[in-house]
Amino acid sequence: MTQDDARLTSQEPTWQTSWTSEYLSDENFQRYAAKVGDELVALAAYELLKHALVVHIVYMEAQPESNPTLDGGAPRYTGIGRLMIAYGIKLSIDNGFAGDVVLEAKTTQLARHYEREFGAIRLPVFSSSAPRYLIADEAAKRIFFTYLV
Repeated sequence: MTQDDARLTSQEPTWQTSWTSEYLSDENFQRYAAKVGDELVALAAYELLKHALVVHIVYMEAQPESNPTLDGGAPRYTGIGRLMIAYGIKLSIDNGFAGDVVLEAKTTQLARHYEREFGAIRLPVFSSSAPRYLIADEAAKRIFFTYLV
């Protein structure tokens, strides 16, 4: 992800989150953009949790026309979440973490989606934060293999 990509999130059509925020600019996060040609389709921030041997998908977001939270209509692109999760799995593999990723569900609808579509397993809650999910083993392989030819 470039700084120009981040700045686009504050312009029309406005994204759900400004990727120029202090939180998402944390230097400990690896930020990546998905594009179709020159069109920005999605952004994601990842954190390598070496003490837990897992990649934490800190935040991911689809462009406004493909984000059901913002648009509500038929998305311009589908499968964006799967793509960004697959990239987190790749980062996990590349860093010797066996493909394991964790992420938080920001809504109950997303929680059900992660469980049903991605085989995510809910982890115990240790604070009042959003529900945290683990995608590992066969579930991670299924997602990752979606993108192998």
